[in-house]
Amino acid sequence: MLLVLCSVPAAFAETPSSTATSTPSAEAFLAERVAEWQRRLNLEEWKVTVVLTRRAQLKYGTLGGIKWDKGKRTAVMSVLDPADYTVSAAEMFRDMEFTVVHELIHLELASLPKSEASRRVEEQAVNNLTRALLAQAQPK
Repeated sequence: MLLVLCSVPAAFAETPSSTATSTPSAEAFLAERVAEWQRRLNLEEWKVTVVLTRRAQLKYGTLGGIKWDKGKRTAVMSVLDPADYTVSAAEMFRDMEFTVVHELIHLELASLPKSEASRRVEEQAVNNLTRALLAQAQPK
């Protein structure tokens, strides 16, 4: 099993939230976005479970992470809990979708060899791919 953490800038999530977004609405949003991005990235054979995770339980400087079992085609994705956001609901949902796409790209790359030396380069590439995919998904 491998753990990859989303290390996008955490500017949106530094202190406890004043965002009035409820956990159930965030969970529904995440379930819908995970299903859509699994379809787009052809990862539908994977069973991905999303867990809202408090900042203190995530690696410092990250907004999420993913652990997977390639043999079972299962993954658990951690996404920063709404209680830890300090931005508007719209910004929070954009940030959560970025995390979803980012972590699913790591899942797509699961079969590639990993090393400490390649981790930083992979993270930069995953961030760039995430931004490009989200830009393409925006209505014109």
